[in-house]
Amino acid sequence: MARTTDGDGSPVPQRLLAAATRLFAEQGYDRTSVQEIVEAAGVTKGALYHYFGSKEDLLQEVYARVLRLQQERLDDFAGSDAPVEERLRSAAADVVVTTIENLDDASIFFRSMHHLSPEKNKQVRSERRRYHERFRALVEEGQRAGVFSSATPADLVVDYHFGSVHHLSTWYRPDGPLTPQQVAGHLADLLLRALRP
Repeated sequence: MARTTDGDGSPVPQRLLAAATRLFAEQGYDRTSVQEIVEAAGVTKGALYHYFGSKEDLLQEVYARVLRLQQERLDDFAGSDAPVEERLRSAAADVVVTTIENLDDASIFFRSMHHLSPEKNKQVRSERRRYHERFRALVEEGQRAGVFSSATPADLVVDYHFGSVHHLSTWYRPDGPLTPQQVAGHLADLLLRALRP
């Protein structure tokens, strides 16, 4: 049985994910070996296979953990009693901030997604679709209530926002002029302006 923590008390799965994320970001998924990951994490290959099964499982988890966080937060925003405009703005800003805070994970995934097996790829797409559908439901709710314009279909509005989110990894720099919150505010405002009746 593999130990759950190593000598310094960090859980082994987190150590493996942190090492894999750093190495995938620095040298690419396909150029990173299992041996390099376990050495960087300070664990054995047995520990990696105990927790993840394969390097591909690690790649999937790099993205899935961010998506889980974003889904939980979106569910909280969507389920609150606030007006729909406020809920959508909060959700739109949050996905920008959480993407920037996990920029390595997002860029690794979009660069390396084609390495996933068709089955894992389908699984990830299905989880991402669930997120997009919940987000779209907020837009549609506002359109039905007359708070948002129905001139543009909700699907296009959602694609417009997530196109900006997926593009963040190509230009955002932590040492740049804008904080994650400022970028999030601008993009959320653009989305709401596009929906204004």
